[in-house]
Amino acid sequence: MQVTLEEKIHNVMSDVLNWRRTMHKNPELSFEEYWTSAYIEEQLQAIGQIEVIRPTETSVLGIIKGGKPGKKIGLRADIDALPIKEERQDIDFISENDGVMHACGHDGHASILLGAAKVLVEEKDELHGEIYLIFQHAEETPPGGAVEMVDTGLFDDLAFIYGQHLFTPIPSGKIGLLNGPVTANSDSFDVTIKGRGGHASQPENSIDPVMIGAQIISQLQTLVSRVTSPLDSLVISTTNFHAGSAKNIIPDTAELAGSVRSIAPETRVMAEETIGKIVKNICDVYGAGYDYAYTRGYSSVVNDDEKTDQVRAIATEHFQEDVFEFPLAMGGEDFSAFSELVPSTYAFIGVGNVDKDMDYPHHHPKFGMDEEAFSTGVQMFVAVALGMTREYKD
Repeated sequence: MQVTLEEKIHNVMSDVLNWRRTMHKNPELSFEEYWTSAYIEEQLQAIGQIEVIRPTETSVLGIIKGGKPGKKIGLRADIDALPIKEERQDIDFISENDGVMHACGHDGHASILLGAAKVLVEEKDELHGEIYLIFQHAEETPPGGAVEMVDTGLFDDLAFIYGQHLFTPIPSGKIGLLNGPVTANSDSFDVTIKGRGGHASQPENSIDPVMIGAQIISQLQTLVSRVTSPLDSLVISTTNFHAGSAKNIIPDTAELAGSVRSIAPETRVMAEETIGKIVKNICDVYGAGYDYAYTRGYSSVVNDDEKTDQVRAIATEHFQEDVFEFPLAMGGEDFSAFSELVPSTYAFIGVGNVDKDMDYPHHHPKFGMDEEAFSTGVQMFVAVALGMTREYKD
């Protein structure tokens, strides 16, 4: 009796959960994924009929060559963890690396792509072209692993790359897709205000960097409310303000730092330039010196309209009403390095489940995912691979 594709996906799920739980117990930080990448390579070799390449020290690329002519498409999963101490008590595969945790779902991403690889190998005779299985390191830490992988040139001739993120704010099994920008430019700024310290009872003899810093923080919000159009997206959050060591001393310096999220390239440029002007103008008024640094992080992920429409049609064919229009997110994601290189689509798959206490936000020490939705992730990888390679067949 011939085994259906759905049955093949069902049959691989026990492996997917085992891979996920093994990686969850052994998390590694960005650029340090030596055990993780070796483990993934070992599993790909065990599946067989997959060419394995190491683009960087801690990333893995598996290539499945189909039995029919066609083009190359990529399926991407990230593999790194976060510097967070896990606090869940209801699972038996808690992190064994103290202070490091898979708190964003990358263990799920990697295991789901391994499961898809196992299914696609069984379909390789009917597969058009080649499937690039991209296990990317260091998504969590700029400049990110994606740009390093892109710089190898291994992906220059791909026709399409698809990525997906397991997401607890979405109910388990739902699939979110959006044409155009889907994540934000994620930048940061650092400011050091150089004042003149003195006694708290005689502020007139000092240049108070705390007061200056407070004015800068307040003025930064006018970029969002009074400079940027309400139709443009901009978020500026000052997340660090450090100054002083005693209650009766005005300090010499104060340090500010924060995050800037934007969508439009011109808004990104405006924010960088105008934050610098605000810092300069306020410091000049009070006679303070300053240092200002603006660091560009990940660019916005932009989903290709035509390819995303095709992915949406594939998803709807398999999941009907579970496919919905994903709202624009202001989070950052280094999949942008791939979406800037070739036409790409980035999707979100729900793994949130309140009844299972699996609704904590990403990067939370109690983060968890509803594993029942992992089969949706495998099926999406497989369906997109098969559907898009047929689309690109010679």
